[in-house]
Amino acid sequence: MTSTSPTGQPSPEHSVEVLPDIASASPPPLPPTGRRPRTGIVVLSCLLALVAVAAGLGILWLAMQLDGARSQITDQRQQITDQQRQIEEQRELIDRKEQFGAAMAGLYETVEPLVGLPFATLVPWARVEEFADHAWIHRSNADALSRDVAEVEAFATDLASRADAARVQGAANASGTPWESTLDSLGRGWVSMAVDEGGTPCGADALACVSSTDPFTVRVNGATRTDETMTDWIRTGIAYHEFAHVLQFTNPEATQSALPAFAGDVETMADCYALTFLDGWSLEHEVPIDEFSYWEVSVGYGYTCDDSQRQIVRDWAAGLGIVRQPVGG
Repeated sequence: MTSTSPTGQPSPEHSVEVLPDIASASPPPLPPTGRRPRTGIVVLSCLLALVAVAAGLGILWLAMQLDGARSQITDQRQQITDQQRQIEEQRELIDRKEQFGAAMAGLYETVEPLVGLPFATLVPWARVEEFADHAWIHRSNADALSRDVAEVEAFATDLASRADAARVQGAANASGTPWESTLDSLGRGWVSMAVDEGGTPCGADALACVSSTDPFTVRVNGATRTDETMTDWIRTGIAYHEFAHVLQFTNPEATQSALPAFAGDVETMADCYALTFLDGWSLEHEVPIDEFSYWEVSVGYGYTCDDSQRQIVRDWAAGLGIVRQPVGG
């Protein structure tokens, strides 16, 4: 029990303060430090390294896959481009082949009206066959096929132009001479006449001639127009003779077969043609000078063919002409 002062406060003399005994008190326990064993750290480091390596390898693999995919896409694009180019090339080839076929069809249309004309070389079928051969050789070359098409079209155009000119010439007699009228009738406009004034293109003694280099032109000596010994009848007969030469040059194979009957003489054969197809024709003529005198005129080469030779000439003439031929077979 403690005494109190009148104020009710404890007396200072009797208050006791109890202090802890620091020296004898035990220290409080320390918290755990959190340190792990060294082995765990090594394992964790290895795992992290493996993860890093795996991640790197994964990234490398992805990069390689991406690069491969890009290469594959590039290759596919190139393949598509190549295929498109090949398709375009094939289309171009098809177009050129169709154009060539159309050009050949046009050529045959141009030839059709000429079938039967007695001039075999007018349509050189070997040349037409050559067109087809070239097209076959060039079947995989569009540029070469284009050139083939142009050649066929040019050939057909030239032939058509000549046919048009022949129709015009056959419908008129510009010179008004029996030479031209006879040749127009026999040659259907394809054979023309050229008068050589002051020249002797066929030789000094020849009245007219035909050259193998220009077989559709009969060249007439200009002197025949004023020669007193010449008559229109004689000019007509000579025109028949010269037309026979046109037929000989433009039908060489058939002519070679017929010539042996005339000892190989083209002039004797030409005389026989005139004697066979011009009624009343003779190689000997009397040309009146006045009522008391006349000229004795010999034309031709002095031999009058017999009946068997005339039949050979008829057969020869009947077998001449342009015949439609297939090509490319």
